[in-house]
Amino acid sequence: MKTYTHILFDLDHTLWDFEKNSEETLYTLFDEYDLAAFGKFDSSSFYKKYKFVNNLLWDQYNKGKINQQELREQRFIKTLTGLGLEAHQVPKGLSEAYTDLCPTKTAVFPYTHEVLAYLQPKYGLHIITNGFKEVQAIKMSASNLHGYFKEVVTSECCGYKKPDKRMFEHALERINVNPEECLMIGDNIECDVEGARLAGIDQVYFNPEKTKAKLKPKPTYEIHCLSQLQEIL
Repeated sequence: MKTYTHILFDLDHTLWDFEKNSEETLYTLFDEYDLAAFGKFDSSSFYKKYKFVNNLLWDQYNKGKINQQELREQRFIKTLTGLGLEAHQVPKGLSEAYTDLCPTKTAVFPYTHEVLAYLQPKYGLHIITNGFKEVQAIKMSASNLHGYFKEVVTSECCGYKKPDKRMFEHALERINVNPEECLMIGDNIECDVEGARLAGIDQVYFNPEKTKAKLKPKPTYEIHCLSQLQEIL
């Protein structure tokens, strides 16, 4: 087994439970903006449609097809027009309200704090994320994650997005470490696993849903619960 000195974590969907926090936020906004009054969809349909649209837009963002502003502007317009509203009916301020509220949510995956507390004395811990700097900082503060990490590398700051290996190389330069000394942990096969592999970094595929996929080449490790990291590290 290799001896690692630094661990790189993705944030959303790996430590910070994006789905749970987003769902809670969307149900709150559904009520606050009285979206039921349109009579075209319920809160569950609103959440499911948003999730579908948001995933598509983030995929386009990660591939450089849209920018941050376009992602934020389009996600609620596409969600609500997809549910039967006209574009002019989309409530003003809805996107901004989501951006303000969601990062303040505190749900993290099971064993997040226990595992980070276990790892912190042994390794340098760092975040590498395609999320936006200001938003990620709020998430980490609200969920008490910021104290574990030395470097937080965002695509917004370095100019590259995972899976571009230059983002990982930028992180390595910031940390001042060789790739073989690092281990990347993330939920996204393309962005986290393949991106790290291209940069010469070993990978842990975090797969809590136990999704079956043909992975070629296979990640260095695969786990379904963060507690399994204590078997590797």
